[in-house]
Amino acid sequence: MFPERTAAFPIGLLIIGVLVTIWSYIDPHDRFTWWLEALPALIAAVLLWATYRRFRFTDLAYGLIFVHAVILLIGAHYTYAEVPPFNWLRDTYDLSRNHYDRIGHFAQGFVPAMVARELLLRTSPLERGRWLFALVVLSCLGISAAYELLEWAAAEVSGEAAASFLGTQGDNWDTQKDMALALVGATTALLVLGRLHDRLLARLD
Repeated sequence: MFPERTAAFPIGLLIIGVLVTIWSYIDPHDRFTWWLEALPALIAAVLLWATYRRFRFTDLAYGLIFVHAVILLIGAHYTYAEVPPFNWLRDTYDLSRNHYDRIGHFAQGFVPAMVARELLLRTSPLERGRWLFALVVLSCLGISAAYELLEWAAAEVSGEAAASFLGTQGDNWDTQKDMALALVGATTALLVLGRLHDRLLARLD
């Protein structure tokens, strides 16, 4: 049912990712914001490259990480509040804001959930079940909360320079909504992709 795993898929994603990074880096909306937004994707790429021979993820995990990185790099180039297609949606349908950041925070739960699930199942005694589900979801909430704390710290240190990084767009409840979306994303990933993930993991045994 599934093709044999080869290095072609992750290497192909890496090449495309490098091209997207170059595009994202050229003439961004704000260089300081670019580094703040793109740094998680760059760090993830370095870590995955460095650990590839010792611990190779499933192609599903690599694909999801790639999609998340592209979301981050697009947001880094334009800033999350100014991604053009979502500005068009805002203006056309009289929306309250540019909602691209909502996609980013949903992915912030969706993608780490599958990565955490794979790490726990392959490197710990934890087995499939309610505890795995709970620990993965709580881990993703922790990641989301840590990111919100990072945004706050950046704003405290740099002042107005971090306004684009914060991206609240005047919403007093933006932080809470971001974490709620990460929660929904993590839960959705486990419910929708759990069985597929299990089949892919079974091929590694």
